[in-house]
Amino acid sequence: MRALVVTVSTRAASGEYSDRSGPALVDGLRELGFEVADATIVPDGPEVESVLLGAVHDGYDVVLTTGGTGLGPHDVTPEHTGAVVTREVPGLAEAVRSAGVSAGIPTAALSRGIAGVAGSTLIVNLPGSPGGARDGMRVLGPVLVHAVDQLSGGDHGGPA
Repeated sequence: MRALVVTVSTRAASGEYSDRSGPALVDGLRELGFEVADATIVPDGPEVESVLLGAVHDGYDVVLTTGGTGLGPHDVTPEHTGAVVTREVPGLAEAVRSAGVSAGIPTAALSRGIAGVAGSTLIVNLPGSPGGARDGMRVLGPVLVHAVDQLSGGDHGGPA
């Protein structure tokens, strides 16, 4: 299983500050058995769509983005992700938001992240904070391997 982590942050892309969310996701994916390189860092904007299309073309099983999901004027990761995915998986995005709110972080409800499938690649937008990334991995960890299996034609895991 191959995964790609994309940190969406103009400031991190310019070197203004170091990426802390991407490495948290990389570590979480490696713990699940995914082959994953260090996070790719891109600025907010159209480069997000470009890197997602490249990941789908390259056959990645999972792409996790971190950042660009808030209400700020430059937070457009969900829009660029929506241009790439062909089937949404709303339960994943809802579960990430719900876990944050349940953990006492009311601002988690403001995340506009989406989840969906393009080709056989699952793409999930996560918040840009290290805590939000870790919380997202706690939600996704139990289901990612099963999702990859389903996308590659595997069974749904239960009796008919």
